[in-house]
Amino acid sequence: MRVILITVAALILLVVAALAGTIAFDKPVAPPPMASVADPFRKVDFSDLPPPTKYPARDGTQLAYRRYNANPDLPKTDRLVVLIHGSAGSSISMHATAKALAAAGATVVAPDIRGHGESGSSGDIAYIGQLEDDLEDLLNTLDHTHHAAETTLIGFSAGGGFALRIAGSRLGPRFSRVILLAPYLRYDAPNARTGGNAGGWYDIAIPRIVALSLLTQVGIASFDGLPALAFALPPGNPNHLTPTYSYRLLLNFAPDDDYLGDLRRTSRPLMAMDGADDEMFLSDKLQSSLAAGRPGTRVDIVPGVGHIGLTTTPAGTAAIAKAWSGSF
Repeated sequence: MRVILITVAALILLVVAALAGTIAFDKPVAPPPMASVADPFRKVDFSDLPPPTKYPARDGTQLAYRRYNANPDLPKTDRLVVLIHGSAGSSISMHATAKALAAAGATVVAPDIRGHGESGSSGDIAYIGQLEDDLEDLLNTLDHTHHAAETTLIGFSAGGGFALRIAGSRLGPRFSRVILLAPYLRYDAPNARTGGNAGGWYDIAIPRIVALSLLTQVGIASFDGLPALAFALPPGNPNHLTPTYSYRLLLNFAPDDDYLGDLRRTSRPLMAMDGADDEMFLSDKLQSSLAAGRPGTRVDIVPGVGHIGLTTTPAGTAAIAKAWSGSF
């Protein structure tokens, strides 16, 4: 019996040592910069970027959003859009899209999701589920400042996956409609490119993630703030993007692992869009990616537009504004 106990103890120590080594040393490494991500922003006019407004989250942190007022020459300017940026980005990344929506008659609120831009600590959150709490706090704040006849949730890329997560959650009924722009769904969804890293956009520390997941299952979350994802940012990071995500931010700023379940739980009208030349995802597979969870979902493909171009080019932003202005 003593030999058995010693053997079991030794095995436990080996497992603990292996987990500790993996957690400590398996770090994500930033891939080479992607010109297709940086170049489109050079053509965007940021001279009229509105200043950030702060709102209080329930933990006392002041989080940021930018507000774009609706074109006053159009009727029904009480229509609100909550516009969620993509991975590594911030509200600044959505400037061109927000302006197009405002010109079409929407009042647009573009938050810096916690861990990005001017909201919280860069690349990290306190717990999985905090982003939902933050969004609820933002909606409660907006209820006091803008009485909207309808509120549309629009999310881009990873923000599209997060928008889908919200649509299938307890917060889903707070929105009238949902639009997913080039959404990240899962690394193995039909619209994911081979390799599962969005065409080279990120490097993910899979062994570290597996180790942290095992610890989480036994109630240990002390190391969930370690970096698990690194992005292919341009040299010098001129747009002040978020270079890495912690394990808990990675899991929260995305759809649920069962994104099809999110689709099935969504009670509001939902549509999706992508650029035909998307470098990160397979736009021709977006329809089939959504069909298993929500048959008949409308999917618009914008010709001649890439991933970032969907939200920065005149063709892409006009298509988004048109889709929002119509019905689906």
